[in-house]
Amino acid sequence: MFHAAHSDAGSLTARIAQVRAEITETGTYRHTTNELAYGARIALRDSGWCTSGVPWRRLKVRDLRGYRNAAAVAGECVEHLRLATNGGEIRPLVTVFAPDAPGSPGPVIWNEQLIRYAGYADGMGDRRYAGFTETMQGMGWRPPVRRSRFDLLPLVVETQHEGPRLFTLPSEIVHEVPLEHPTLPWFGEMGLRWHAVPVIANMRLSIGGVHYPAAPFNSWFVGAEIGTRSLAEEGAYGVAREVADALGLDTSSERTLWRDFATVHLNAAVLHSFDKAAVTITDHHAEALHRLAWLRSRQRPSPARPAFRLDTAAAARARNGSPARFTAALDETRPQPTSRLAELLRQQHSLTSV
Repeated sequence: MFHAAHSDAGSLTARIAQVRAEITETGTYRHTTNELAYGARIALRDSGWCTSGVPWRRLKVRDLRGYRNAAAVAGECVEHLRLATNGGEIRPLVTVFAPDAPGSPGPVIWNEQLIRYAGYADGMGDRRYAGFTETMQGMGWRPPVRRSRFDLLPLVVETQHEGPRLFTLPSEIVHEVPLEHPTLPWFGEMGLRWHAVPVIANMRLSIGGVHYPAAPFNSWFVGAEIGTRSLAEEGAYGVAREVADALGLDTSSERTLWRDFATVHLNAAVLHSFDKAAVTITDHHAEALHRLAWLRSRQRPSPARPAFRLDTAAAARARNGSPARFTAALDETRPQPTSRLAELLRQQHSLTSV
């Protein structure tokens, strides 16, 4: 795909021969910087997470494949946040850390997004992450003395040689938007806010058979992702009822559609507040048209195409804080396919030599 898109990339035959030789020697191969960038861009374009207006061809890809230590990965995640926030003019980025290799698996990030808010047993905060929050407390994280609805969870980076390690995100790097309503003065007194940049952190980037288990990426928020899915839903913040009560709506039955009215006001507040704060955001109507166009034009899913993929274990870690990726015994389930490929190439080479 890369050579088909870049006529100046040189000989495809020579490159394939080089890749085969690397796999025979090491069980895997290393993408060139340009191949990595192209693969990451195609993966984001085809993933469905690429919001409207993102110029995927010019998407910035940070090549940090040499980073395997947890502290270094966490530090560069903070730098990703700084670069992506860009003073509110959100900059789409992908940061790629060390890949899986035979006997040397890459690091993983447990968090679903780099910025997530704690959820406590008493119902305060984001209920989606109550299990994750409890696990973090068991691992030594201490929430603020005065807990709030929007306490930042620690970043968890796990490596084979260090296990899971917790890192506190510097508050000054997290750009948050206080929410107010364009026509309801009391709305601001609810104290609602949300972070500016959605950096998805627990999806595996796969390019040409090489897996990058830590490759955080971002575009920008769709307003309904905050207003509907995070703030209104009972399984998250459940703020819709508070808004409905403040509006004096009849909440005795769902047939009064009080939840719908309240959710519309929440979404209006999100879009208004982000616009007022000059933070990039899109609305769900513009995004629906974009997604329809994407569905009509996208390639059929194929294991051979670059893609961001979510493993079942990664999804569980993001919500419950378990299971850890690495156990006392080395998990070699990922390296096996490339090791098997190396063995086949060795056999082919032996037959050719004979």
